[in-house]
Amino acid sequence: MGLRSWSRENASMGNEARRAAVAALIRLAGSVDHRDRADAGRGLASFAEMSEAKAPLLGLVLDADDTFVTHAIAEALLRRQDSAGLAVIASALAAADPNHAEWIHTAVLDVFGVFSRDRDAAVRECEALAQDSDEQTRCSVDHLTAMLVGITPILHPVQND
Repeated sequence: MGLRSWSRENASMGNEARRAAVAALIRLAGSVDHRDRADAGRGLASFAEMSEAKAPLLGLVLDADDTFVTHAIAEALLRRQDSAGLAVIASALAAADPNHAEWIHTAVLDVFGVFSRDRDAAVRECEALAQDSDEQTRCSVDHLTAMLVGITPILHPVQND
């Protein structure tokens, strides 16, 4: 077995394993127990770039029964600090009621309130998302960007004067 065939086999097995993990987490996300839903969402956040994870993640961020789930999943998605996580959060903001929007905003503050470089990188990522999106998504990304810009992080890079 050559290196190329081994790599293809492992890539194929890796994709199958990832899909199986997402399917199992989606099943757990349907639990009546809010702790199970939060755990499932935290796990699913690791797979936010996979199309089959996006709708369940959105549903968990907008969990109708417990805002603990909303905050936990929003924070996990934001901690990815990438376009996949930010896109789900922007979509959730578009559909969120005021209570859910406040919990999402709290997660944004929790994740991006410390380091200015992290907040600035998220703003840049949102700007890129807005350019590649339809009008509705652009509006929700703009809302997320406004949240980010409104944060005054605690720590800033050292200025060499």
